[in-house]
Amino acid sequence: MRAGAKIMFFLALFLTVCTVVYIVSTAYVEDDGYLMETFGVEWAGSVAMVLATLLCLMLGGYLQFVESRQDLLPEDYEEAEIGDAAGAYGFFSPSSIWPFAMSVSIAVLGFGIIYMYYWMIALGAVMLIWATTMLSLQYGLPKEKH
Repeated sequence: MRAGAKIMFFLALFLTVCTVVYIVSTAYVEDDGYLMETFGVEWAGSVAMVLATLLCLMLGGYLQFVESRQDLLPEDYEEAEIGDAAGAYGFFSPSSIWPFAMSVSIAVLGFGIIYMYYWMIALGAVMLIWATTMLSLQYGLPKEKH
């Protein structure tokens, strides 16, 4: 078992203990520290803690399943150096206007939501969809030939 799965399983174990303590403390202990006569669980927090535990178990199982089929990673090799994990980071566009256009459209959308201007919400959503599409297709569209 590799590091990612171990972390998720230990986090699930920690959340299981926290969930049990949370359920017992909200069910049997009042705000002033005395024990309650009736059983009353605080359901929102209890369900959230149980779901967080199950999420960690699910991620741990997935990571264990995937990591068992992978080769040895540099972070799992004890004598690895920092440069062993370095690789190509990918291509980043040096002069693209579309990230700025996306941030402006998110600002327009946010101001529309804040002030509840429906026309501004629609304008910001259309601008965001357009800017995201153009960012995704900026190298896929052919150049204009004038």
